[in-house]
Formats: sequence, structure tokens, C-alpha cells
Amino acid sequence: MENQPSSSPDSTLWASILAVTIVGILHFTAGSISPEILTAARWLTLGIMVAHGFMRRSLTTWIVVFMFIGGEIGHDFPEQADNLSILSKIFLNLIKCIIAPLILSMLVVGIAGHANLKQVGRMGIKALIYFEVVTTLALFIGLGAINLTKAGVGVHQIAGSEETVATPAKKSASEIILHVFPENIAKSVANGEVLQVAVFATIFGIGLALVTPVKRAPLITLLESVAEAMFKFTNIVMLFAPLGVMGAMAYTVGKMGLSVLIPLLKLLFTLYGALAVFYLIVFVPIALIAKLPIRKFIQAIAEPATIAFATASSESALPRAMENMEKFGIPRQVVAFILPTGYSFNLDGSTLYLALASVFVAQAAGIALSFGDQLLMVFTLMLTSKGVAGVPRATLVILLGTAASFNLPTWPIFLILGIDQLMDMARTCTNVIGNCLATAVIAIWEGEYTPAEAQES
Repeated sequence: MENQPSSSPDSTLWASILAVTIVGILHFTAGSISPEILTAARWLTLGIMVAHGFMRRSLTTWIVVFMFIGGEIGHDFPEQADNLSILSKIFLNLIKCIIAPLILSMLVVGIAGHANLKQVGRMGIKALIYFEVVTTLALFIGLGAINLTKAGVGVHQIAGSEETVATPAKKSASEIILHVFPENIAKSVANGEVLQVAVFATIFGIGLALVTPVKRAPLITLLESVAEAMFKFTNIVMLFAPLGVMGAMAYTVGKMGLSVLIPLLKLLFTLYGALAVFYLIVFVPIALIAKLPIRKFIQAIAEPATIAFATASSESALPRAMENMEKFGIPRQVVAFILPTGYSFNLDGSTLYLALASVFVAQAAGIALSFGDQLLMVFTLMLTSKGVAGVPRATLVILLGTAASFNLPTWPIFLILGIDQLMDMARTCTNVIGNCLATAVIAIWEGEYTPAEAQES
């Protein structure tokens, strides 16, 4: 789809808002309209969106269109929708096989190809400072939101909240640090350990930079070819993205239904509202201070953010995010270093969610926590959540372990399972956007950002 007209994120956004508005009005007026007319009206709305997709002819638009189609299939045909989950699994499997070779080749070439080892260390320090500042802001916004809405107050244990989730073994600080470093790179690749692959690639790239140019050149040429081939591989796989998104949404809506939302709508709205505030008072000011061209940045992240939201998987968006950020004007070595690192240390959406969810558990259980207790708990969650991007439901597993440490009941966590997919979509999308923003800001900070139009000239 490279030669097709580019999508306008604004037009796609407004088409999506229009569709949601129409469907919402139809549901609110359901009492006076027959179910058959409601169903026909929803499918007619989807037909209009499909026509919009043909006019736009962009992958981002088709992903949004198929996301709505998947939701409608899940609503109208829940039993058949269960089988469509195979589409999302195929898409995620294809994406996962791209990530390790792409990160490995890009990062090694980025470091060894430029042989600027001081810059690597400087970027690492700046990245860690940026990550910790932004995730701490996310933590406080999450705490403020849940204490303002008190979404957990009055929530009672209901049938179906006895679901079981494997309680994780407690890890010491030394074990968490040790997990960052690979013992076997093949094992790290097989297990999808993004941070371990990045650490190996960084050290390998530094080692290669110290080799004589004559011996270094063939390997750099090979890895450059691998990186380019993996980008083409990504373009092919992304053609399947609309179907993968449709399968994920159909399965989610068909499996979850709408009844489970009623007692937890307040928590859901609290999360989405807190994320909106986080975007307005953290992301937007950062972009303005860095003098980032916001419209072009939105165009660059629209597709990976949409994929992350629909699939609730950070991994699914990583290859396209890396490619788009490079096209945006950020050098390959910066993209390859910052984005994978951010997947472990810059989980803005997950951090905000953990702050919300942990206090929600205490509120639902009727346990009053002082502000100091809340801070201790969420900082513990923030530390233990490092390196969990791409692990399905990892935040819930971490939440269970922390609840046990602070003597909190687990039934409110199992209650959250009912809407966790909808919450996971929002926090995953925020994680991806936050890491793309971090990459752009650090590139500008380093004086490495070159606008796309300047590259073309």
C-alpha cells in the first residue's frame, strides 16, 4: 500500500466518531425500535464506513473499519465470533517473528555503523531519566483520578469473580535486574524477551564497533540487508492486519458481552478519563516544548497506535512503529535503541492503570489506605512491572502478587478481568504512543531529528 494515497488521521477519526455516535443513539433508542431495524441500521453504518475505506484506500482506515466490523460480528454472532480469534493469533504470531531480527539488525547497525559509543551511553542516560519522569507523572495522575472518582466504593463481589489467575512467584530486586541480561540469545529470541535482545544487540554492536573497519564492514552490510528485508516482511504482514484486528474484536465482544460492564463502568470511565488528562497535561506539553511537528507526528503514529489499541498488544505495533518513526525523520540507531528499551521502562499506560487498579482493589474491599500506603504500593507495582510489555494480562498477574504482599483481597482483581480487555486496549495504545514520543524527543534532544521533507530534498 506504499503507492496508495496516505490516510488523513483526522478524516478516519471523524468517521469513527460518527459511527460510534450513530450506534450509541441506536442503542439508547432501542426501546422504541425493533431489534431487526437496529441491526440493519448498524450494518448500514458499517457499509458507509467500508465505502469510506475504499475512498481513502489506506491501511489505517481499513484497520479502523474492520475493528468496528469485528465488534458487530461479536455482538450479533457471538458463537461464530469465538472461532475468529485464530485470525488475530495468526497476525500476532507473524508479528512476533519479525521483532527479534528487526531489533537485532537495526540496533547493531546503528551502533557499529556509526561507531559513536559516547552517544549510545548519553542516549541511554537521557532515556532512563525521561522514562522515570514521565511514568512517575502517569502514576500520580492515576492515583489522583481513582481518589477523585472513588470507582471502587460500593462495588460488591458478584458471581463470576472467582476466576483464577496464576499467582506469580515473588521476585527480588536482584532477580529483576538479572532478568534484563540474556544467558542465551536464542532463548531470548524464542521467548520474545525484547529487552534481553536489545541488551545483547547493544553489547554486540559495541564489540563490533571496536573491530577493524575491514572486518566490520561485511557484517554491517549483511545486517543492513536483514533490516531492509524485515521492513519489507513487515509491509507484507501488515496487509493481514485488518483481518487480525477484526478477529480480535469479534472474539472480545462475543466472549465478554455487555452485561459485565455495568458494575464496572465507573472504573472504565476513570481510566479513559485519566488517560485523556495524561495526554493533555503530559504528552502535549512535552511535544510542544520539544517543538515536535504534532500533525506529522500523529500521522506517523496513527497506524501503530490503532493496531495496538485493537489487538491490545504492544508487540503487534512495534515493527510498524519503528519503520514509521524512521520515516518521520529519526535516525535508525536512535529508533532501534529507544523504542525497545521503552517497552520495558516506559510503560506510561500500564503504570497509570496499575495506580488506578491497586487503589480500586482497596476501595472495593473497604480498606482505607493513607496516601503514603498508596504511594508505596504503586511504586512497588511500577518496579515489578518492568519488562512485561507483550505479555498478555501481565499487569493483572503483577497486581495479584502485589495484593498478596499488601494483604488485599483478590476478588476485586478477578472482577476487573471482566473489562480488562477494554482497559488493556487503552493502556497498550498509550504505551506505544508514549514510546514513539520518547524516541522523537530524545532524537531532538540529541540533535538527530531531520524532518522527512528535508531528507527528501
